[in-house]
Amino acid sequence: MSAPTYDLGTLHGGLRLDAHKRASTRMPLQTIPVPERLVLPLDQHVGEPATPVVAPGDRVLRGQLIARQSGAIGAAVHASTSGTVVAIEPRPVARRHGDPAPCIVIESDGEDRAVPPATTASSAGDIGGEQLAARILDGGIVGLGGAVFPTAAKLAEARSAGLDTLILNGVECEPYLSCDDTLMRERADAIVAGGRLLLEALGIDTAYLAVESDKPEALDALADALGRSGDERFTLKQVPTIYPSGAEDQLVQLVANREVPSGGLPTDAGCLVQNVGTAAAVYDWIERGEPLISRITTVTGPGVAKPLNVLVRLGTPVADVIAFAGGYTDAARHLVIGGSMTGKSMSTDRVPVVKATNCILVLSEARSSGPVRACIRCGECAAVCPIRLLPQQLHWFAAADDESALREHGLIDCIECGCCDLVCPSHLPLTTTFRTAKARIRELEDEKARARRARRRFEARRERLTREEETLSADLDRQKRVAKSAGRDAIAEIMRRKRRQDDD
Repeated sequence: MSAPTYDLGTLHGGLRLDAHKRASTRMPLQTIPVPERLVLPLDQHVGEPATPVVAPGDRVLRGQLIARQSGAIGAAVHASTSGTVVAIEPRPVARRHGDPAPCIVIESDGEDRAVPPATTASSAGDIGGEQLAARILDGGIVGLGGAVFPTAAKLAEARSAGLDTLILNGVECEPYLSCDDTLMRERADAIVAGGRLLLEALGIDTAYLAVESDKPEALDALADALGRSGDERFTLKQVPTIYPSGAEDQLVQLVANREVPSGGLPTDAGCLVQNVGTAAAVYDWIERGEPLISRITTVTGPGVAKPLNVLVRLGTPVADVIAFAGGYTDAARHLVIGGSMTGKSMSTDRVPVVKATNCILVLSEARSSGPVRACIRCGECAAVCPIRLLPQQLHWFAAADDESALREHGLIDCIECGCCDLVCPSHLPLTTTFRTAKARIRELEDEKARARRARRRFEARRERLTREEETLSADLDRQKRVAKSAGRDAIAEIMRRKRRQDDD
């Protein structure tokens, strides 16, 4: 292993925010008991929802496949404990802001019996890179930094892109979040082992393990784990404690000194970024045979009695997690799933923990701090934008629904970090506006794609009808020629018979 490097690099814009992390890292990781019922959504990932392979009344074991990947991009869902499937029906879920989505409901039998080892993952000792990437697909593993993009699909894309660098992201720059910090402190060896498996799956030999500079305990734990591994392919590197230094494009710049092109991905710069939690999940699946059925979640905020980090089974109600953390305080006013900058506001805690649930945050007030006013063109939003965009202009173009101008000014590159929102003196909902505008552009692109498909279908039909008409016309011409020839032959035969009669 290379010695830890302290060249923190520089990041354009961004904000130095109050971390609010110490409250949740004072205690070691706690494990929440398995609840009586688990609610497992079928769409805990980017891509198509999974397809159930069980039915109400079926008995299942911990780690058993209950929903298979559907589509080219997707992820499987596994039972988080043993019990009985009691329903497959719409339930409120966090990723849909509380709106119902199809879920598999399991009633726990209290025994927590696992799938027999013979039917789980095997050791990676003799598995090649391509086979290893395919094996990861079966574990239902997704990016645990919040994006929840299926890991197997990301690896497949990276293998075809010819990249040369893996970056394990342990930055966790958003306020309140400390689940990755806790993971790095307590399971550093699993992260390193998972990183080695990812290198094998990618077929490359360069990896960075990036940690924010305000996490000395995590840095020390990872340095020790890398020392025990003796793997010289890894370099441990700190990045500055500036939000959003943990965003993929910014991390590639800070760690590998490469620029991700506009509209591109880290793979376009030769890098693949994976969260440290994802690396640990890969290790748990490949080496221990445990698919993604639990995750570490931060429970924190002034509205929680005992902020802490918990290991929680997927499908556990958020209300149960908060109760385990001592319940709500009198200050509890606002529930957020995720961090204070990019999290989603929730109106109910009767939603399940899913693969994306890195934080359950209970605030004493809503994040909006004042009435919305007109833009005063102060330029503060442009100064803090880590992508070097001009948010005030994007705001005007979005209000005018000017798709062309939004594209020209780089809306597609906005990472929705929320920095512009935080510094705007007019309290403009810039990030929400940009998110809506991007959704509108995607909708327009879908409409154009549908129009192109409809036009292709119309042109193909017209060509087919033209061919059929030409074939029919040719058939009619042939029939006319045959009939005309037959008529001439008949007349000639009549004339021949008449001549024979006259001769007689």
